[in-house]
Amino acid sequence: MSKIDILLCIPVAFLVFLAVLTIFYVLAGRVSPESERTKGKISTYACGEDMPGFKFQFGYSLFFIFALFFTVMHVAALVIATLPAKAPELYFGFFYLAAIFLCVSGLVIYRGSNPEDHLEIKEDEGD
Repeated sequence: MSKIDILLCIPVAFLVFLAVLTIFYVLAGRVSPESERTKGKISTYACGEDMPGFKFQFGYSLFFIFALFFTVMHVAALVIATLPAKAPELYFGFFYLAAIFLCVSGLVIYRGSNPEDHLEIKEDEGD
């Protein structure tokens, strides 16, 4: 192996670039000016207006609805795909599709019932 092949080896090249970037980071940190932490720099800013702070917390109920929908559709596709093509079992497939339609309709109705249940916005009590 030649020296260039060793330098082009992925772990060695990674370590070389890591060393170069670390040296650059340290030198840039020494050259950069110190900044003061004032109240204006850490406050929220929106087009020159003060924004009231609030905490946004995402609820997982929306995720569970989509996860349940995905699971129901996956199981329905699996059952329908593995049904035999004989006449008596084919009626079971139609019954199963009707039941799946009712389940998905229930999910859609539940989702549209109260959208405020899915997202919670809490006012920040700090300051």
